[in-house]
Amino acid sequence: MRLRALLDNDALGLRLLGGEDELDRGVRGVMTTDLRDPSRYLSGGELVLTGLAWRHTAEDSEPFVRILAGAQVAGLAAGEAELGDVPDDLVQACLRHRLPLFAVNESVAFATITEYVVRQVSGERAGDLAAVVDRHRRLMTSGPAGGGPDAVLDLLGSDLDLRAWVLSPTGRQIAGARDGLPAEVGAALAGEHLAAVRHGRRAPHRAVARGVTYSLFPIRNTGRGAASAVRDVRESVLSDWLLAVEADAADWPAARLDLLQGVTQLIAVERDRREAARTVRRRLAQEVLELVQTGAAPAEIAARLRVAAPVLLPGLGSAPHWQVVVARVDWGDDAAVETGPVAQSLLEEILVDPSAAGPDSADRIAVAHTGDEAIALVPLPAVSLGRLDDEAPPSSETGLHADALLESVRTPLAAGLADDGRLTLGVSAAVHSAEGLRGALEEARHARRVAAARPGRVCAAGHHELASHVLLLPFVPDDVRRAFTARLLDPLRDYDRRHRAELIPTLEAFLDCDGSWTRCATRLHLHVNTLRYRVGRIEQLTGRDLSRLEDKLDFFLALRMS
Repeated sequence: MRLRALLDNDALGLRLLGGEDELDRGVRGVMTTDLRDPSRYLSGGELVLTGLAWRHTAEDSEPFVRILAGAQVAGLAAGEAELGDVPDDLVQACLRHRLPLFAVNESVAFATITEYVVRQVSGERAGDLAAVVDRHRRLMTSGPAGGGPDAVLDLLGSDLDLRAWVLSPTGRQIAGARDGLPAEVGAALAGEHLAAVRHGRRAPHRAVARGVTYSLFPIRNTGRGAASAVRDVRESVLSDWLLAVEADAADWPAARLDLLQGVTQLIAVERDRREAARTVRRRLAQEVLELVQTGAAPAEIAARLRVAAPVLLPGLGSAPHWQVVVARVDWGDDAAVETGPVAQSLLEEILVDPSAAGPDSADRIAVAHTGDEAIALVPLPAVSLGRLDDEAPPSSETGLHADALLESVRTPLAAGLADDGRLTLGVSAAVHSAEGLRGALEEARHARRVAAARPGRVCAAGHHELASHVLLLPFVPDDVRRAFTARLLDPLRDYDRRHRAELIPTLEAFLDCDGSWTRCATRLHLHVNTLRYRVGRIEQLTGRDLSRLEDKLDFFLALRMS
């Protein structure tokens, strides 16, 4: 709105004291102050309201007006209730600094002026932003010419004073305010959003993180046939983006909610465009996977890898080392949900460095899916003495690690999986030749089975965990596992429950110390005689002898399977 509009409203009771030539200035907001120096609270374009409590002498007016002019406020409105009239020294100071000055009649409350300005400015901003959003929508539906998500979110910030971020299902920031969200806040908001979607709550979803209220809007697929393609929310919940707005939308008018829905649709167009751009990388991964699974000659697989390397690692010059990651999403006993594409989209997100912002950070990840599995082919430049060296063998310290992959995403994904879903993931060791890919694939699959044998909604295992006993455990039938562990451990658990004897922790520590009485007693802070008494009680309750290797091994496996 323009300053001149304030004089057109008789209800405001404003009288112009100076600055007739500046009445076309735009007003972006309103601020009430009686501070001598309010500069820290000014950003420019405000109508400043003051009761003149800061003025003690005539000399106070000049520095006060100079501060306002330097902050580029739109104008100053001074109340007459305190002094009866606006003092001439203030009028003269405003004339010198070309700052429009209004007198506010003592019968008019500052709140009345504030309400009027806010209502006018908000309505104009919403209309302007809606027009810009519509223009961006028309541009982006025909191609990436609208500036992407960041351009739209910049408009929300500049025109509606709304800070907003586009987040992935794991809480990683894809676009948004330049200061960004802390990773923990992003993960918490993503978890709240996924839980709300799984429980069928109506959007926008309200969430509070670190004492700040956010409104969460889903960004759903808008591609061709999207409405009919998603038959079940579980087919899309783990791949859709969300828009997090730092505001409580509960009391928003319908017009503003409609505007934000338009923003999410606009961002969805960009998401679909970037999804389409992944097609080449997915096809490369699919071709390599098919060659590996069908037992193609290493030379043929190597040729495909040479094609893939420039796409996934541009400028590398030669083939890197590779790792294979296998993921699977299961939804209980429901076979109606197609899980392969779900696992594919999710694995593409998980493999992105959680500190990497932006939607293009997954451009070097190739993920295929076959049946219910998603399989990623991850290029890793070999690192030796701080330089690229393709002849150096990969070490156990290079590449991806299973636990690290899930560390920052476990909480939000568990919310999206709810009570009926599970994500299990396995990671192979790094290999530096086509001959090693088949073994890496099988290794990653075995690791995933190990992860599936563990409790929890989100589990992972790596190649380093494939010791012989661990590798065999996933293949033991569930009823056999339960019977075996119950036979050995239930008597100890019952005794612990009745007597608080801590026999199970004692058994774990004794086996972990390789049967050493001294080391185990030291670890448990017990006298050796007390430890001997506990071990004797374990043997008495189970009928086993912990000096025998066979019985030690049975206890070890029972603890691992429990």
